[in-house]
Amino acid sequence: MTPLERAVRGASVPLPELPPEAVRLLVALGAPARLGAHLRAVYAVARDLTGWLEAAYPAVVFDREAVLFGAATHDIGKVLHRAELSVPGTRHEPAGERLLLERGVPPRLARFAGTHGSWHDPRAGVDDRLVSLADKIWKGHRVEDLEQLVVERIADVAGIAVWEAFVSLDDRLQELAAGADDRLAFQNAFPV
Repeated sequence: MTPLERAVRGASVPLPELPPEAVRLLVALGAPARLGAHLRAVYAVARDLTGWLEAAYPAVVFDREAVLFGAATHDIGKVLHRAELSVPGTRHEPAGERLLLERGVPPRLARFAGTHGSWHDPRAGVDDRLVSLADKIWKGHRVEDLEQLVVERIADVAGIAVWEAFVSLDDRLQELAAGADDRLAFQNAFPV
């Protein structure tokens, strides 16, 4: 098994495997194992977060499958901008969206590669913000303005007070953030 295959499908960690369509894209593009591990960690958080949201607030409508695909591929542009695997940068965002479109991924799914870093983008809806949130909380990073946008959506749609939505989301994000060290160790075990 190659390092990339271990990163995206290996059974030695308690993270769900990436969806087959994401694995096929990563393998075809020769993605580095570190990228595969990162995408797997974000995907795991997105699965948990979206499962919680569906159960706790069924009135909040979002496309869970799209969010999960977005989480599994959001940084795919880093196959073209590999330096951004270890240093901050945004060149991978539009590059990733273009790359997915060129590979036949529908625009409604490819967009996450372009929107995950800019939750204030006019195109960004609740689906995009959930991918962004998973991409932050996987490593325990909290982003107040992003979380506030999700809180406001929950409160509005569920018909509850903003503070109530905040407490609920905050509790879930704290639980997810508690696993950040293990996810970071998993990612960092793979070469850039």
